[in-house]
Amino acid sequence: MTEALNEVTQHLQVLLRNLMQRKRVKQAVMALESGDHSFRWIGATGEASPDGTPMRQDTPFFIASIDKLLNATVVMRLSEGGELDLDASLGTYLPRALIGGLNRYGGVDYSDQITVRHLLGHTSGLADWLEDRPKGGRSLVERVLHDGDVALSIEDIAAIVREQLMPHFPPQDISAKRPKIRYCDTNYILLIAVIEAVTGKPLYQVHEQLLFRPLGMRHTYFPGHSQPLEPTPQAAVLRFEGSPLSIPLLMRSLWGVYSTAADTLTFLRGFMSGDVFRDRSTPASMQERWNRFRFPLDRAALRSPGWPIEYGLGIMRFRLPRIFTPLHPMPPVLGHTGSTGCWLFYCPERDMLLSGSVDEVTAGALPYRIVPRLLQILGTSS
Repeated sequence: MTEALNEVTQHLQVLLRNLMQRKRVKQAVMALESGDHSFRWIGATGEASPDGTPMRQDTPFFIASIDKLLNATVVMRLSEGGELDLDASLGTYLPRALIGGLNRYGGVDYSDQITVRHLLGHTSGLADWLEDRPKGGRSLVERVLHDGDVALSIEDIAAIVREQLMPHFPPQDISAKRPKIRYCDTNYILLIAVIEAVTGKPLYQVHEQLLFRPLGMRHTYFPGHSQPLEPTPQAAVLRFEGSPLSIPLLMRSLWGVYSTAADTLTFLRGFMSGDVFRDRSTPASMQERWNRFRFPLDRAALRSPGWPIEYGLGIMRFRLPRIFTPLHPMPPVLGHTGSTGCWLFYCPERDMLLSGSVDEVTAGALPYRIVPRLLQILGTSS
């Protein structure tokens, strides 16, 4: 047994070193932990900042859209307590001045038909405030990357969606056999507004109350809004094309979260076990219906999760089709990724938790290459 674990560790160290050979990758952290606690490995390499500070196992990193799984967990907790109805329209919780006209498709305003469930499952049809491009213009993320940081309120974000962008389809009938689905950051910005409206508290306080303190996530925080619960090393810098990227205003606007490899594993364990919920069957309810993203047909979709990824309520299911792995079929993994090359997955077949990041804005597709390799290492060494 010890020999097998040593072999796994050696392969993981090689994979971590190979990550650093990729163009633009300057730092990396990877972590794995078995469900029965018999195996745990965290590796880090590279420089966490331009001053030469090394990337460490406990260095916090930007978790990007992995926070969608955290926010979805909070929404489900509020639903369990009867504070929120997944099938209620947004108008139940948010003012008409904010949500009106957000989904005006074919001359009809469908905004009042959008429900919390639509937002959770990316079936709202809304335009993506970050990635979609106005006609003849650049997306917000392109403008920030090339022109500089920007601060935006929820009203500013709604105005961008309403006045500059076009929705992709009306809110879907989620009982249909194949409802349309498109990944969209606007959905989760609106969910944050719903969470704050329902609780009367800022998002970071809700997360601390429902997630960070109960689970012991002592090194997870919202930069610009809160501090970690215990002393924590300086966070790794975010990079764009290998160069440091400082966007504190935008990070605050989108309620970005920083966490560590250990804390993310702790969260995922609490999620999958049901410990973070009142009802242990809640995680299963978020996976009752999987809708598969379609092939990307535009530039914005190319930067977002697409085929063959499936989506439930705030959670991804990823598995490479058999044609790509004929000799070693990839078992499915459950969790989420982020556009900065980060991932957080649980593999039921291997009973293994996987976390990692390279903190590079152009590395959004990297997890879908690295995670299959991690599973291959675990499979061939078992």
